[in-house]
Amino acid sequence: MSQFSSSSSMQPLSVGNVVTAGVRMYSSHLKTYLKLALQAYLWIFVPIYGWAKFAAIAGLISRLAFGELVNQPESVSNARNYIKSRTWSFFFVGLRVGILVFLAYIGFAIAGTIIGTIAVLVLGFLLRLILGELGTTIAVGLVVVALLGSLFFGIVWLYSRWFISEVPLAVEESINGDQSISRSWNLTQTSIWRIQGIVLVSFIVTFPILALSSYIPQIFLLRLEEGSTAYTIVYLISWILSFAGGILIMPFWQVIKAVVYYDLRTRREGLGLKLRDRDI
Repeated sequence: MSQFSSSSSMQPLSVGNVVTAGVRMYSSHLKTYLKLALQAYLWIFVPIYGWAKFAAIAGLISRLAFGELVNQPESVSNARNYIKSRTWSFFFVGLRVGILVFLAYIGFAIAGTIIGTIAVLVLGFLLRLILGELGTTIAVGLVVVALLGSLFFGIVWLYSRWFISEVPLAVEESINGDQSISRSWNLTQTSIWRIQGIVLVSFIVTFPILALSSYIPQIFLLRLEEGSTAYTIVYLISWILSFAGGILIMPFWQVIKAVVYYDLRTRREGLGLKLRDRDI
């Protein structure tokens, strides 16, 4: 019996419990998840098809994690056979979500420019009457801060709605990529703040790895002359560390997504969850 499924654990989870469950599951299956993550990252070097394989393996990790949560653990080979037929669907889920976020960003930028221009003219006029020329500067500053804040929270809001967009495709039968994205949108509609809290805490958990593998090496690169021998050596070390960091972090996030998906289904649909109607 899986250690992650019991009558006491199959309850709606708090932000802390979601992250704790993710950490426990990740550490308990570390070897399996890291092996799959290494395979996924090696596929990145193959354009298009390799990227589809990366997305499919990420979905595979989420499927394995969800199986543990509902007390229906599955072998890697069986799960891989299920995921294999959906490889391109995982790729197009990621591609579509990326395009939607990009279009939303463009829409926010256009709307922000129009609204910001009007706001600067109106607010600038009012503040100029009180503060003189300084009022215009203050108006511009306030509008820019407000627009950047709105853009940030808008993108974060969208990211939260599509946070688990590939997990339904990995878990549920008779569902395609478009339906998986819609499923994520529907399941997350009342849990935006919780998901943002989960993402924030998960980021804090992974920050030491990110700092060592990405942020600190970049600081050293800034201090070196581009094109020099030292720069090349540090760049290669930075690349290797970044590659290793990605392998360590990616499975953790896929497990977190599986836990979030499990929790949302528990809250929205009760405890009668099955991974699939299949002998595992």
